[in-house]
Amino acid sequence: MNRFDVVIVGTGHGGAQAAIALRQQGFAGSIAMIGRDANPPYERPPLSKDYLSGDKPFERIMIRPEAFWAERAVELRLGTSVTRVDPEMKLVELSGGDTIEYGHLIWATGGDARRLSCPGGHLAGVHTVRDRRDVDTLMAEIEGGARRFVVVGGGYIGLEAAAALTKLGCEVVVVEAQERVLNRVAGPELSAFYEAEHRAHGVDVRTGAAVDRLAGEDRVTAVVLEDGEELPCDGVIVGIGIVPSVGTLMAAGAAGSNGLDVTDICRTNLDDVYAIGDCAAHANIWADGAVIRLESVQNAHDMATTVARAICGDPQPYEAFPWFWSNQYDLKLQTAGISTGHDATVLRGEPESRSFSVLYLKDGRLIAIDAVNRTKDYVQGRKLIEARATVAPELLADAEVPLKDLL
Repeated sequence: MNRFDVVIVGTGHGGAQAAIALRQQGFAGSIAMIGRDANPPYERPPLSKDYLSGDKPFERIMIRPEAFWAERAVELRLGTSVTRVDPEMKLVELSGGDTIEYGHLIWATGGDARRLSCPGGHLAGVHTVRDRRDVDTLMAEIEGGARRFVVVGGGYIGLEAAAALTKLGCEVVVVEAQERVLNRVAGPELSAFYEAEHRAHGVDVRTGAAVDRLAGEDRVTAVVLEDGEELPCDGVIVGIGIVPSVGTLMAAGAAGSNGLDVTDICRTNLDDVYAIGDCAAHANIWADGAVIRLESVQNAHDMATTVARAICGDPQPYEAFPWFWSNQYDLKLQTAGISTGHDATVLRGEPESRSFSVLYLKDGRLIAIDAVNRTKDYVQGRKLIEARATVAPELLADAEVPLKDLL
């Protein structure tokens, strides 16, 4: 039986950064990183952007060159799952039959793409965009002649995939059950803008449209909506969120409902077991202390650093500022803060100019900003949010006044 001082489960941004941060903090113990993916750690956001569109080869989205991990004495167990955790004996069992003892365990498994539960969801040609294999399979079908796609889900993953497919010359229909795209994460001003942009690029955007079933024998040939309309297609991309990959650890006694509950240093209720990234439910100070799961690279990265510090004897509470980005066509969206719970929005600039911002207020305080092709607003707005500033809406709306002047 092998033993490692730290075992990291998951090879995404959180897992990779945990190993990197441990070495940066001077940790000299043994480290093993276990991941279901057959590839060394790589960036996930480009999968629905630059990698799918062909703008970046796989080598350019790797978090570090493969040799890096051996140079830092981080043992990679790739293409391997953890099937059982014994928190009392402090060991994990692997899909290949091996058992590993650990001193500390970091659960960085993220989540699995949520699948369609309707009839036909199992058919060939139905894709998600969660790992390299997903995208490689999709790209191979496009190269093989697939040209008509239905994207189910109008969140960021779905819209980014639609933009990439359009760039590749495909016909795309986006189907969103809610009344507007980005309904869960952005205000109506941003939703209306992105709907218009996608339509201008030839994407058929259907909002308030629910999927009834997928048609086809062995392979999907159409998406059938609840109103009976059939959308013929060569393939379907499903972008309707993720399900946290926490079942194995919860079976071992870890607490949680929507993800794994963690403390302010990302520790679970199990001894020497931490959880980070998309699968960790934490009280976020930028959401007024609400317990949330934050699905972003920033969150995974900064939680990993928090855990590394705790293991190295320098515990510091997780208070990192949240940020996010999305690239669609020639539009760069930068988000700062968490808009959940806002009670007012302010539009700054003109969407028609394709350079504007939407600011989110709660009780008069600026809590978040979405900046489209407007980096100065993003940078300066972030400082206002961090300062917990209360600013009159009419001042925020005046695009001629730099946000830094309102601090």
